[in-house]
Amino acid sequence: MFRLDNVKKHLRPGRVYRRAEFTRWSRSVDRHLQQLQEEGYLTKLSGGLYYCPRKTTFGTAPADDKTLVKAFLKDGRFLITSPNAYNTLGVGTTQLYNTTVVYNRKRHGRFDLGGRVFNFRVKPYFPSHLTSEFLLVDLVNNLKELAEDHDRVLGEVRKKAASMDARVLSKTVKQYGSATARKLFAEALADGRSTHAIH
Repeated sequence: MFRLDNVKKHLRPGRVYRRAEFTRWSRSVDRHLQQLQEEGYLTKLSGGLYYCPRKTTFGTAPADDKTLVKAFLKDGRFLITSPNAYNTLGVGTTQLYNTTVVYNRKRHGRFDLGGRVFNFRVKPYFPSHLTSEFLLVDLVNNLKELAEDHDRVLGEVRKKAASMDARVLSKTVKQYGSATARKLFAEALADGRSTHAIH
């Protein structure tokens, strides 16, 4: 059967669905999607993307970032981060940014998904999760975009680099660093008398 009640049976609170998924359960997809939105079973996030709200004691919980991004990309290979994460490194960054960055291999640009703006950036390589080494390299890669005292931050980055595991940092720089980052970290590690200077 392809009635609305049958479609409802497939909905799971907290999940994000693409329009194409509903063709398995409905022969009147657009009509059913409209009805489901009117009845509160679905919330439209963007073109072709719908969220099944999860109820909590505090009201309706928004879609989880990872769930939302995975449905949008139709791919689980991505890394969500923010310039605010640099503030955890202790290298003098203090600004707060209302920006969520998604490194991925498929989409590039700013997209509004359910009232939240994500800055998608296509990158050939990125780690599966954030590490201090990656954040430090990423900070140098993106320093020109930050409202910080660049010279002061770079000075702190050099000190931080010299105190980190040279082998791990070197590998991270080689994998993800820009030409500028590679040069800076090679100098920083050499200053720290590292035996694993980057070439």
